[in-house]
Amino acid sequence: MRPICRRPYPFLIPNSKASFLLKLRSIRAFTASPPRRLKNRVYNPVRSESELTTLLQLSTTNKTPLITFWTASWCPSCRTIRPFLADLIERDALGEAHGGVGYAEIEMDSPDIGALAGNKYFITSIPTLLAFRLGEAALDTKITSVDEMKDREFMRLWTEDEARRGGERGGGGGVTTGFLGALFGMKEK
Repeated sequence: MRPICRRPYPFLIPNSKASFLLKLRSIRAFTASPPRRLKNRVYNPVRSESELTTLLQLSTTNKTPLITFWTASWCPSCRTIRPFLADLIERDALGEAHGGVGYAEIEMDSPDIGALAGNKYFITSIPTLLAFRLGEAALDTKITSVDEMKDREFMRLWTEDEARRGGERGGGGGVTTGFLGALFGMKEK
């Protein structure tokens, strides 16, 4: 037995206005609901340049800054600050109200990272907090002071400020904040 008509709606003329409206009704409509807030993410410690590159690409895609904590196993200050920072970002959710942040510890002990730190990101002391925005290092907001890292209020303000700037460029340019500024600790006026 042969079917009479293979079209889903045999009463409609193909390519007519009624056929078009029926197809249009079956397509899912766009929503006007607000976008979901991104939550903070705490990543595994980074031990190679390729892992860091992957996290930078991920944070660029999400338009969230990546806060990196440059540390070493032999550093006593790092051992005290490390759990404090992870707790602030994970439990206290600093920056989530402004779009969220990513957090990763960069282990300077690994052979692949050591040369990268000094040559590319101007990490001259340990511990160092360095934020990346859209894949660029924010050298103008780098923190090397242990006392500032231990201050809960200072870290809250710094993290929220970085989260607010999530979609902006890194700030690594210019004479005073770029190459020489990061090397000698100069700030732009």
